[in-house]
Amino acid sequence: MTAETTGRRGAGAGADGRWAPGTRILWRYRDNGGDGVHICRPVTVVQDTDDLLAVWMAPGTECVKPVLADGTPVHEEPLATRYTAPRTTTRTRWAGSGVLKLARPQEPWSVWLFWEHGWQFRSWYVNLEEPRLRWSGGVDSVDHFLDISVYPDRTWLWRDEDEFAQAQRSGLMGPAQARRVREAGRAAVEVIRAWGTPFADGWEDWRPDPRWTVPELPADWDRSPAQTAP
Repeated sequence: MTAETTGRRGAGAGADGRWAPGTRILWRYRDNGGDGVHICRPVTVVQDTDDLLAVWMAPGTECVKPVLADGTPVHEEPLATRYTAPRTTTRTRWAGSGVLKLARPQEPWSVWLFWEHGWQFRSWYVNLEEPRLRWSGGVDSVDHFLDISVYPDRTWLWRDEDEFAQAQRSGLMGPAQARRVREAGRAAVEVIRAWGTPFADGWEDWRPDPRWTVPELPADWDRSPAQTAP
């Protein structure tokens, strides 16, 4: 990595449309059933190739997350009304250790790596989501509620099945889409059982470049993608 690429914002894609290591981009999620952005996380590009986009979200990163209209955390709302109660967004700092996010093109999930303090590896997290739309400033997706935790001993378990079911009851996901999400989850489980990419690739031993600083959350974090990246 050169000093030129360290810490620059996401418009710095090369002629091939790929972001150089050290480029800062936005990893965002759009509202389920809407066009607005309700989650935004500034991240630093680790690797961007035809096969993989890897980004690092540093500890203390200022992010945007959804909250209820009165500021109450979403998870404190009863499940029956969690997805129908009025919401807004708020800025907050990412607490705890940083997160490495890995996404393969067109795959309907991304895989996140979590560590405890002191770089003790904890687990992988398979976040089921729409394949990411690349644009000049980052990537956008839509979360599909259902997730999978994977542990170093190769055991795994489903996460948020209650929220997945409630999202369907609340009309945020129809039967056909729910079936596709379940199929994606089963496909991810087959990768886990085979211990394929990225679980067997040694990413748990990866460490961020010490020269990287924490990316700032831009004022226009919710801007519409005016330009897509190849």
